[in-house]
Amino acid sequence: MTGRRTREAWLLAMPVLLGLIGSGTVATAAAGRYTSANLVGVGSVVGVFLAMHIALRIRAPHADPYLLPIVATLIAVGLVELSRLSPSSAADQVLWVAVGGAVVIGFLVFLPDHHVLQNYTYLTGLAAVGLLIATMVFGTYVNGAKLWIPIGFGQSIQPGEFAKVLLVIFLAAYLRDRREVLAIPTTRMLGVPVPALRHLAPGLMFVGVALLTIVVLNDFGTALLFLGILLAMLYLATGRSAYPAIGFGLFAIGAVIVFMSVGRIQERVSAWLSPFDDTRGLGYQTVQSLYALGDGGVLGPGFGNGSLLRENGTTIIPELRTDFIFSAVGNELGYVGALAVLITFLLLIHRGFVIAAQANDGFSKLLAAGLTTIFAMQTFVIIGGIVRVVPLTGVTLPFMSYGGSSIVTNFAAVALLLIISERTRRPLVGAGS
Repeated sequence: MTGRRTREAWLLAMPVLLGLIGSGTVATAAAGRYTSANLVGVGSVVGVFLAMHIALRIRAPHADPYLLPIVATLIAVGLVELSRLSPSSAADQVLWVAVGGAVVIGFLVFLPDHHVLQNYTYLTGLAAVGLLIATMVFGTYVNGAKLWIPIGFGQSIQPGEFAKVLLVIFLAAYLRDRREVLAIPTTRMLGVPVPALRHLAPGLMFVGVALLTIVVLNDFGTALLFLGILLAMLYLATGRSAYPAIGFGLFAIGAVIVFMSVGRIQERVSAWLSPFDDTRGLGYQTVQSLYALGDGGVLGPGFGNGSLLRENGTTIIPELRTDFIFSAVGNELGYVGALAVLITFLLLIHRGFVIAAQANDGFSKLLAAGLTTIFAMQTFVIIGGIVRVVPLTGVTLPFMSYGGSSIVTNFAAVALLLIISERTRRPLVGAGS
């Protein structure tokens, strides 16, 4: 017990050192000196992670010791880049990290056993759909997508971020109760053996309504994320490859229909396929992102020295703080730094699936795997879009992109993974007596 938390404390020292060096380098490059204001920002984030570490020592001493340091590393790199691009955005992000830390501590204190969530299966599903419908009714359009609900004081929230975690909780509980019947084929769909439709209908209905709502909101990145979560969890629950096969087939049909009927998607695909030939400027961000990655070379010039800003202080890539934060890392830290960030994400995904594999009940396995799938798919979709593997979407890079809703939701997912890990590794009362 003590060994795990001590190991975590030593590992947390590395992102702290990274944050100090990175913020110092950025401050020196910008103003020629390191001020107390820089120390306040770093100290605030260190205080947040120290509080979470102490909470884990008290409430979850057996939890995975690697998850928090991995998250801290991604947060450190993201905040250093944000302080380089926009100090005011970095200050806001520090506040959201504090809120996320409070969420983790709140989960550890008030949700010692995640199995309680099984009692609210349909409520969580309805809540996920309700958040998306609320966005449809009260949301405002930003860059062509209706994602945000203003909450005053110049701040907005993105309910779709919270909906994805609620959807995973719903699917984990629903599939846990029906995994046996879902694994037994009794009919055929598209020539593939599948179970009776009545066993699939409730889950498909909830996810279908969510996907339809997202299409109405013009947020196809989140729609792709939701579909990926559904297919992954169906496969993990049943072990049947028929589900992803049918899902990908239906996705291909739907993608063609959407492409033919939605002009915005046609523009995105055109800019993806031929960004350098795009005369309308829609491929500008992709082209500049590729240039930024190329300019970074092997090692990069270091934090604060990349070619990311114009002389007037605006970013060369318009959405650099959010959609293209990985491009900023590649430009300043080069191929080696970008690869290090990718490896860090792989470690995060690895630890999530390790927690899922070690869990001792079906609900815990599915919940941990579903939450980890969120991290995996978001990382693939956004970085894949940056390097032109897939078309660009508005999905954020976990823990690094600017955005309060994303940060808080990702911390909530980490909290659930830590709680699952704690429940799995906790010794049985009276064991060995």
